[in-house]
Amino acid sequence: MLRLFRRDMLGCTVSRRLSTACSPLPPTPLPHHREVHLWYIKPEEINDSSSQLKHYMDLLSPSEKRDVSSLSGQRLQKNAILARALTRTTLSRYCDGRVDPGSIRFRKGLYGKPEIMWQDGDNIIKPPLQFNLSHTSSLIACAVALETSIGIDVEENKRQTVKSVLAVARRYFTVSEVEYLAAIPYPDIQQKEFIQLWTLKEAYVKAIGRGFSGAPFKNFTIEMGSDKRAPKMHIEADSDCEGLADNCQFALLELNSSHVVAVCMERDQEISGDENNLLRLKVWRTIPLIEDELVSGTETVNYICGLC
Repeated sequence: MLRLFRRDMLGCTVSRRLSTACSPLPPTPLPHHREVHLWYIKPEEINDSSSQLKHYMDLLSPSEKRDVSSLSGQRLQKNAILARALTRTTLSRYCDGRVDPGSIRFRKGLYGKPEIMWQDGDNIIKPPLQFNLSHTSSLIACAVALETSIGIDVEENKRQTVKSVLAVARRYFTVSEVEYLAAIPYPDIQQKEFIQLWTLKEAYVKAIGRGFSGAPFKNFTIEMGSDKRAPKMHIEADSDCEGLADNCQFALLELNSSHVVAVCMERDQEISGDENNLLRLKVWRTIPLIEDELVSGTETVNYICGLC
């Protein structure tokens, strides 16, 4: 038997026991309107040779197992297993415990963004879940929302570039974004702002389902603003605007003082005012099927901007 520790909304620890045979997950309430639930794994917390890693592998579809096996190196294979297991167990939480993580099927959208494809003939009513996944070698995160498409990106906050920050920015960013970075006199702050901009832009192209190839970063500008309260974006006048939209809401945060996370969600057109459209975010650290911890409101999560 495995023991699951969850923290409720008051921070109280709740102990549950799970069986490795059926891998049940306690139901998690669906996100409220304008709310995103974020679940993340730190791969270092899971032993490379543990039986739990094998159990995660068993949740994967045959094609996913082939994809994992094709990767070179134990570390890459482990992180690929964890990413897929995190996605499956996270989505299963929002189905009232009636859908096994291993039974979930996926398909790819026009530009390759994964979508849920429920089994034909299944009469269980499924919630209109939207999800997105992002990972680095040291952190894997899955975000979930209702109905509205979302995008998420995770970057290490000390990520280094081969070339200078401005050289990379000139290649990928718009003129106004390069000017914004160039005006920062301190290299460490410039590096920090570059990573935040990159993360926000990556979350945006994933939210609209286009990806970097379908929506090059030079086609739109992220405006941080002097107080960074709520990042905004606009489409460059000379760009190919097809498929791009400027009605998105962003959130930016730091996890464990080591990673920057950006979330992008389409703005609700029926709600007026930026304040009412701000995202609500709940964050959990998890070792799927073993331990969950609600870390929102703790020192683990540092909200940078765009959150209420």
